[in-house]
Amino acid sequence: MKILGIDTSSKFLSIAVSEDKNIIKEESYLLDRQHSSQLVPKIKELIKKSRLSIKKIDGFVIGIGPGSFTGLRIGVSTVKGFGIALGKPCIGVASIDAIACNAASASGNEIIPVIDAKRGQVYAAIYRKKGNQIIRISGYLLLPIDKLMKKVKGQSVFLGDGVSLYRDKISDMNRKAVFMEEKYWYPRAGNLIKLGFSRIKRTKKTNLAKLTPLYMYPEDCQVRKP
Repeated sequence: MKILGIDTSSKFLSIAVSEDKNIIKEESYLLDRQHSSQLVPKIKELIKKSRLSIKKIDGFVIGIGPGSFTGLRIGVSTVKGFGIALGKPCIGVASIDAIACNAASASGNEIIPVIDAKRGQVYAAIYRKKGNQIIRISGYLLLPIDKLMKKVKGQSVFLGDGVSLYRDKISDMNRKAVFMEEKYWYPRAGNLIKLGFSRIKRTKKTNLAKLTPLYMYPEDCQVRKP
């Protein structure tokens, strides 16, 4: 089964093509706010490098966030378009779960991705390793860093772009905190594919109306009267 994975939740675009769980090709591009103009061309380029055509893709996995509102909307809309045009299954996987997978080789009691959510808050979740798996043990969180740190115990591994903003505060509140390098802070499409593989393999037809970004700021989706 050939799968295309896409993540547009951050300033990076990550895309990957796999044969089942085996990643054939994976690339990342710093696009910042250019996802709308660059996403489809970059997908076509990667598929061509993989010696495939879009019609040969059997399913699509999209990162649903949390993260950039605009980036998520563009990514999900694009995947829905592929799903409609090709009649192939499409599923969403939380981008923050894919970030946690970047810490698979790190040592620590817990893995905690921290994503800048603006407004003095972070998106976060708490994970633990269980054998070769990384298991989420909290809900998806939107809260100030101080409140997050009250939930953290022992030596924990932190990663995500929120680290650049809150590293000192995290260190002050947890002297055993371990920080991963910046190259591990962002979602990888290959991880999305691996996380979503069992679901997409058994998905025959997708209800595209239910494929939506993981928005945690409801007001972002509302139009306010002046």
